[in-house]
Formats: sequence, structure tokens, C-alpha cells
Amino acid sequence: MPIASAVPPRVLTVAGSDSGGGAGIQADLKTMLALGVHGMSVLTAVTAQNSLGVQGAWELPAEAVRAQYRSVVDDIGVNAVKTGMLSSAALVETVAALIAATDAPAVVDPVGVSKHGDPLLAAEALDSVRTKLLPVATVVTPNLDEVAQLTGMTVTDEAGMRRAAARLLGHGPRWVVIKGGHLPGDPVDLLTDGSQEHWLRAPRHDNRHTHGTGCTLASAIACGLARGQDVPTAVRAAKSYVTGAIAAGFALGAGIGPVDHGWRLRNAR
Repeated sequence: MPIASAVPPRVLTVAGSDSGGGAGIQADLKTMLALGVHGMSVLTAVTAQNSLGVQGAWELPAEAVRAQYRSVVDDIGVNAVKTGMLSSAALVETVAALIAATDAPAVVDPVGVSKHGDPLLAAEALDSVRTKLLPVATVVTPNLDEVAQLTGMTVTDEAGMRRAAARLLGHGPRWVVIKGGHLPGDPVDLLTDGSQEHWLRAPRHDNRHTHGTGCTLASAIACGLARGQDVPTAVRAAKSYVTGAIAAGFALGAGIGPVDHGWRLRNAR
């Protein structure tokens, strides 16, 4: 007779695919499996992508995105939502409205460009991100390139990270994580809600294979929130997981390889 098991926390990713398996929906679901939650997905776009870059991208219609989301949420339910590639204003506004009507925390990774510099968000969609998506976010996780896109600010130091966070908080998210990995020195991220600051530092690993880092961090945060953790606890745990995944990143193809989402599982053998 089968033994009934407890239902794990449920996390829904709303993002594009990465045919190379290092970022996007694939990275999100690998992260969720590694962190012990049940991952579900809403596909927003299909990309032809490998270690060298993005060779093509095809956006899904807004009605297909809405139908996927409603199918999952209305039947299975969610404990947290994570967003990634939303390539157009129509998709941004569709997903923002869906999140606003969902009683679950939302982690927004405002994906603007790929690791290789390929654009993944239309310029005309930036205003929709600012006015529709950020206000429904529990946590928003931009890197410095995305900060520049959303605020027009070029960040070169920790003081600039603080100013950028304040600018982004003005658009309505409850918390902001400014990812400072592109600054010189050891990587530092700033987590703030405007009243408290958490500076998250980690050693820099000499490993160029970091494809999928942003997707992985946002998904890991969503996993923690789905487990009932508060935002600072979830972000610290996600930072620790991603740091290990970067250290274990491996070469794949002729370009930039992925982080290792299963590094803890392999280390446990």
C-alpha cells in the first residue's frame, strides 16, 4: 500500500526557457528540486540558447501565459511566485495583474539582458516593469545592468547601491536586493526595505562559468519564502546556495558554462 507523503511547498516560476539548461525555467526548476520544493512553471518565451549566447527568442501570447498561470494556481495553488524573462509590455502587464490577484509572495528578477549581453526585454516594456510589476513584488533582484535600465543610474560603489535601492523602492516593491557582483572585489549584495539594510558578502570564486546566477538566486529566495521564512532569512540562505553553485560551475560547450544547481547533492555523496 503506498505511503502518503506530505506535500512540499509549491513555487511557480513564470519565465522563458533556456535550451542549454543553464538559466531560465530550467535553472529555476533545478533550484527548486535542489531546495526541496515542488516547482511549477509558466512558460513566457522559447529561446534558442547555448553557452555562446542567445540565437533566437519567440514570445508566447499573453493568453497562453495567463492560461498556464490560472491552470496551476486555481487547481494546485502556490506558496510563492518567481518571475524571470517577460519580454514585452503585454507580458509584463499580464503577469503583474496575475500576481496582484494571488495571495503569495512574489520574487521579481527583472531580466533585461542575458549573461552574454543579448537583450531579453523590449525597451518599451521598462515603464511597465516600473509601474506594474515592481509594485506587486515582495522582493526585486536586479543586477547592476538592470539597475541602470530601470533607474538610469550607473552604480560603481556601495554608496551607489544604496541610492539605487532607494530609487527602486520608490516604485513599490517591499524589498530590493541590489546584486553587486559586477563591482571589483568580493561580491556584495544589498538587501533593504528602506528601513533596514543587510549587506551580504561572499568570497569571489575564480570561475567564469556563472550562467544562470540571477535566475538561481531569485528562485532560491522564492523557495525560502514558500517555506515561511522572512525575507532576510530567505535571501541569506539563497546567497549561500548560489555562492556554492558558482564555485562548482562547470564548463559546457565553447562559451560560459552554468552554475551547478546540484552541488549540495553531489557533495553529500
